[in-house]
Amino acid sequence: QVRLMESGGGLVQAGGSLRLSCAAVGGRVSVPTMGWYRQAPGKQRDLVASITRDSSTNYMESVKGRFTISRDNAENTVYLQMNSLKPEDTAVYYCNYRFGQYNFWGQGTQVTVSS
Repeated sequence: QVRLMESGGGLVQAGGSLRLSCAAVGGRVSVPTMGWYRQAPGKQRDLVASITRDSSTNYMESVKGRFTISRDNAENTVYLQMNSLKPEDTAVYYCNYRFGQYNFWGQGTQVTVSS
């Protein structure tokens, strides 16, 4: 069992920045594909960004150039740096660990961007 602990969410004005952190317990973040997803009220959960074992990254089109996913293997933590935030980025953000048959989720952290 892998536990994922997210932090760093909060309330920020449009144009501001936040950095989300996802610390893993019971698994190494260097091994699986790690991802950040988000879910706004009444909407589906969408992939925002992911990073694979060989450090290939993938981003949702609407966040390209504004968000950056990174991984610190020594800290066993994955980050999502979010810049130039927009009100439409408001959602609960979830960390995801995916490796073979294993698929774990964090509890989510709320990001609210005011206009």
